[in-house]
Amino acid sequence: MVEETELENQNNQTKDQEENNRTDDIENEAEKFKNEGNVAYRKGNYLNAVELYTKSLEICPNSASAYGNRAAAYFMLKKYKESLNDSMKAISHDPTYVKGYLREGKANLFLGDISKAIASLEKAKSIDPSNSTINEELIKFKAVKNFSDEANISYDKGDFRKVVYLMDRCLNHSNDCYKFLLFKAECLALLGRYQEAQEIANEIVVKDQKNSDALYVRGMCLYYQGNSEVAFQHFQRVLQYEPDHQKAKVFYKSSKKLHNKKEQGNREFKAGNWQNAYSLYTECLEIDNKNKSINSILYFNRANASFKMNNIDACIEDCSKAIELDDGNLKAYLRRAKCYMETENYEAAVKDYNQAYKLDKSNKENYRLLKDAELQLKKSLRKDYYKILGVKKDASDDEIKKAYRKSALMHHPDRFPDASEEVKKQEEIKFKEIGEAYTILSDPNKKARYDNGQDLEEYGMHDNDHIDPNVLFKAFFGNINGNRSRNGFSGFEFSFG
Repeated sequence: MVEETELENQNNQTKDQEENNRTDDIENEAEKFKNEGNVAYRKGNYLNAVELYTKSLEICPNSASAYGNRAAAYFMLKKYKESLNDSMKAISHDPTYVKGYLREGKANLFLGDISKAIASLEKAKSIDPSNSTINEELIKFKAVKNFSDEANISYDKGDFRKVVYLMDRCLNHSNDCYKFLLFKAECLALLGRYQEAQEIANEIVVKDQKNSDALYVRGMCLYYQGNSEVAFQHFQRVLQYEPDHQKAKVFYKSSKKLHNKKEQGNREFKAGNWQNAYSLYTECLEIDNKNKSINSILYFNRANASFKMNNIDACIEDCSKAIELDDGNLKAYLRRAKCYMETENYEAAVKDYNQAYKLDKSNKENYRLLKDAELQLKKSLRKDYYKILGVKKDASDDEIKKAYRKSALMHHPDRFPDASEEVKKQEEIKFKEIGEAYTILSDPNKKARYDNGQDLEEYGMHDNDHIDPNVLFKAFFGNINGNRSRNGFSGFEFSFG
């Protein structure tokens, strides 16, 4: 019995030794992979390091240091969620593992959870109070929290420029934090800096196609740039991935309502129901006063409705609002210019047509309209001979003669012998202008060149300064004698044939 017992003990000892040897071999193998991972990490081969640490953990899944090291490699690969998970596993296996708390804190910071990041470092500090690295990082983390808190206050106040500035300060300590980047991008969009906002959002979507905040920012940019239909699709995707995304819900409802009502207004306009269209566009303008691009289009659409109802002043006013919101709104410039032409405000029309031509120099019609407006402006700055005679621009020769006869008799200086010197002078000027107008409009060649806006001086035709209006008067009326006529003129008596 004694011999059998001793033999059994010897066998157990042998088995224990073999088991210990196997355990040592396993641990050595795990340690070997971990050390190889450390070498790869120091060389910057982080992906290879992750693979080696993973092999080590497959052999020895309770190694806090292996989890911690893999967390560091994941962090360098910008896989912050994986880094956070490994850091937490490392701490769970060794609650005194200081590096684990440091890596957990950094991962939380880059994931945008500042409070948790600070809590991780506070825990590390409680374990190792004299660790200078922990204290330095803690100061940085608390600074980031202050910037973030101030940014949230500024956002609520609508101070989006300050938010952008504060997010840049946060990003100095966490340059790849999606939360900070997208908060900045959102405020850039609200400031109208759509290209910058889209660049940030697009870069993140390339890396994470289901990032709801990045899709939301892209939708914002599209919405504010007037592409409400595609924006609507983006907000739909956001709500598929994150049904409780409150901001996306607001934009989803606004973009849907705006798109539907705008289309309704367009249908009424095409049907010739101008007043209904005007009212619907007005309702659209009340939906979102921040959407400058869409509102510029809506003001232009409403201006068109006013134009159709012959309300020129309202049309000009809405075109001006459209241009104020979007100074590249070509159609608004053209419509307002047309209104100015109709109201004979040629100088303003020239400015608008000139701007329209600058916006689209390839359109020959814009150039033609500009030249026509310049011609009308030039003509408007000359004496209006038709207006002086009181006739229309298509008046016949007989109508021009009758108008001259009537005006010349009415303003001849001899009709005002007892008037003041000022009145006499005014009537002399009028009398001279009447003669000048008749001289031009009664001559087919001069009249044609005048109507075309050509300078008569260039052709030696504008010699009216040398024409005595009395000579013209005598030539027109004829039958002159030296007595006062029954018409009240001294020196002339007229015979009407």
